[in-house]
Amino acid sequence: MTHAVRQATVDDIWAVHATARQSWHAAYDDLLGADRVDDIVDEWYAIGDLESSISDTSGRADAAFLVAEGSDAATGDGFASDCRGFAHVVPWPEDATVGYLTRLYVRPDMWGEGVGTTLLEALETALGDTFDRLRLAVLADNERGISFSEAAGFKHVATRETDLPNGLEESVYEKSV
Repeated sequence: MTHAVRQATVDDIWAVHATARQSWHAAYDDLLGADRVDDIVDEWYAIGDLESSISDTSGRADAAFLVAEGSDAATGDGFASDCRGFAHVVPWPEDATVGYLTRLYVRPDMWGEGVGTTLLEALETALGDTFDRLRLAVLADNERGISFSEAAGFKHVATRETDLPNGLEESVYEKSV
């Protein structure tokens, strides 16, 4: 299966939002509940915020917002792209040599098909000269996210509290690029 990766455009906003919602429900409904997941996606993936995130990364050497598509872009779902997954990297606020992988999500029906790996490899290629390391945070109870991160070469470097309910923690991972 082929996955084409490109810089996201504002035409991808609704497809990215839908991908986030599907992925979050599949990963976190059992942990957070479906209603809370909807609230988080609506807040963290608000259309205006996605537009800003995509626009802010366009043309920058130190940031990227990428989407992965299939070899054919015909989806039939009304979206501008066949968004199988997306990834968003910005500089870590306290250290510009570290890229912060703020988002890397793949549609659940594409889990295990190499979409996340393809996105991560594209980021490393595009930003390897800008950053020494990539950093990400994943909820400590997200076994799929932790497994993917570790398989991709990320090492656990810290655990921190979140502002999510139930006293949830997130694990922070890093890898050299």
